[in-house]
Formats: sequence, structure tokens, C-alpha cells
Amino acid sequence: MPLPSLVSVLRARGTCLTAWIATPEPLIAENAARVGFDCVTLDMQHGLHDPASVMRGIGAVALGGVPAVVRIPVGDFAMASRALDMGASAIIAPMINSAADARAFAAAAKYPPIGERSWGPVRTMQLSGVSDGGAYLRSANAEVLTFAMIETRAAVDALDEILDVSGIDAVFIGPSDLSIALSDGADVDPMRPDNQRVAADILRRARQAGKLAGIFAVTAAQAKHYRALGYDLVACGTDGIYFRLGASTMLAEARAE
Repeated sequence: MPLPSLVSVLRARGTCLTAWIATPEPLIAENAARVGFDCVTLDMQHGLHDPASVMRGIGAVALGGVPAVVRIPVGDFAMASRALDMGASAIIAPMINSAADARAFAAAAKYPPIGERSWGPVRTMQLSGVSDGGAYLRSANAEVLTFAMIETRAAVDALDEILDVSGIDAVFIGPSDLSIALSDGADVDPMRPDNQRVAADILRRARQAGKLAGIFAVTAAQAKHYRALGYDLVACGTDGIYFRLGASTMLAEARAE
């Protein structure tokens, strides 16, 4: 069965909840895909993934029947192209602080005339069930989503210019880093009122620009809050949290008198 794109899942379901996988083990990514998440994100920035584990992880997520998203390392736009060739449906690029950063990201992720992505999507065509290269080329720019992370004062100041860049489909708020930036390094608290006000303004401005918006939630309660606000993509915890929560719940039940 051809792998659905994140674009198609968003059209069908509205807000998508993504698993967030830092561990470079494909079975973990596959299991996350099978438990009901709308998509699975493989994290190269703060996670332990490398190109080989991303390639294997995308294939494992495909076995679970959902799209794969990759967060690339800071400034590694070449990895955006590679992850898309491996079958990623969307790319999250951290620390996009200017229109120049956004243009470099879009250039790597989009084919001409929007960008400069090089041709070589053999694996992604296998996973998507497309055998006609021309058909893939004609659809790729619309089907591949680019999320520019907004998580610094500079990014907030340049937001309108970032949103105006052709080839940037969405923003993704890093609320912890944003809270650090807004407090000048004094505090990390994604739910701090001033941080939430700025995040809400980023969402509003993205909507005005006709772009999608995503955000990271540490807890299920935070994810529910962001879903209610209308974010398109909400990351719900991490694989480490899933393991601790599941294991502690099972142990508590097993040890209960």
C-alpha cells in the first residue's frame, strides 16, 4: 500500500499528533507508528539519529502506515534533501532566524522553480508507490512540507519575512527554546504566560500568511491545549517519556496490593 503523505493526512484529519523519536532504533519508530499517532518524527537535532538510522527509521514508520517527518540538525540543509530522498514527508528545520535561513532551507527541500533540490528520490518513490519520475517531480513541491522552527527573538522579529519566503509551508514553534530566549536565559518554561502569548501570535500570523503551524508539547495535557488552539501539527512527548510513562504505569499496577 502506498505511504500517505503528511499533506493528505492533514487534509483528512485536521490537527495531526506526531510521535517524537530520539532513539536510533527502527523498531521503536515502527511501534510508535502502529499505536495510533498520525505521523512519526525522527529527531536528528537533539536525538541520536544519523543518516543511516533516519533511512531505516523512515522505512520502519512506513511499515506502520503513517508518514515520517525528520527534524534535521541546525543548518544541515543538505540533510533535508537526503531525508526527502529517503522518504520523509516533511522536514522540520531548527533555528530558522532570518529570511536568508528560510531561503536556504527552501532551496534544499523544493525542486525548481521554487528551490534547487537535486534529483534522486529513488527510495521515496518506492515508499510512495510512484514509478513515474515525472509524476513525482510534478507533485513533490506541493506534497513535501517544510516547517521552519521559530524559537528565538531573531526569528520572531523576522517572522513575517520568513513566512513570505516561497517554499516555506509552515512554522514550528520550539516553546522551550522560545521561553529561554524571551527570558534572556533566565528560565525554561514553555507554558509561561508571556511565552504562550508570543506562540499564539506566531500562530495567528502564520494563519494570516496562509501557512501551517506546529508546536512541541511535553505532556498530553499540553498537546490537548494546542489542538484546541488549532495548531496543524502537535508533537506529543518523546520516546523516552513514552517508555517511562508506560513502564511506571505497568509497575504501579503490578505492585498494587
